[in-house]
Amino acid sequence: MSELIEFDKNNKKRKFLIGTDEAGRGPAAGGVYAAAVCFTKEPKGLLEALNDSKKLTEEKRVLLYNEIKLNSIWAICTSSVEQIEEMNILNASLDAMKRACCEVIQKLSNTDIEVFVDGNKLIKNFEYEQKFIIKGDAKSASIAAASILAKVERDFEMKKLDKKYPQYKWASNKGYLTKSHTEAILQYGITEYHRKLFVRNLLEQGKAKQLSLV
Repeated sequence: MSELIEFDKNNKKRKFLIGTDEAGRGPAAGGVYAAAVCFTKEPKGLLEALNDSKKLTEEKRVLLYNEIKLNSIWAICTSSVEQIEEMNILNASLDAMKRACCEVIQKLSNTDIEVFVDGNKLIKNFEYEQKFIIKGDAKSASIAAASILAKVERDFEMKKLDKKYPQYKWASNKGYLTKSHTEAILQYGITEYHRKLFVRNLLEQGKAKQLSLV
């Protein structure tokens, strides 16, 4: 954790640093979530265990999710399946990041800020100073925190959707095309929460049918 904090300290140029990351670019169902986090004081306590969300247990992520919210200025935004289909997944992810960052900036009421964006792309049409950080969730405390917020928030949503469509087992696979998820699509078809372009090959093979949904 100390290395992640030092990375932010040594690389930021402005008074406030916002880290942003997304969760859900790879699944075939559900929206993509993005979070932005600005620590106004050095993380302590549980936050000393802060790390890339993919390296943490689900239980630890949830604990950190609550601690991050208590110790930072944060925002979480989502792009829906419809937006993903319209904009493509990359643009939908960056758009959700942009909205999350703008919410944090508004809460800060200060423009002396810069943004660290996880990955190798910058936010489009964004007026504030920004820098992309490849594998930033393993380098920057702010990005790691944003990664956790986005991941946990999306997992919460997929568990809710699982209750509506339990046959797809979204509570466990989170919408990724696991074997059981693929088999369920072939058997039951797709829902309004599926990304049609992601499952297009299955549909084109004629093995899955579009459900008639209200």
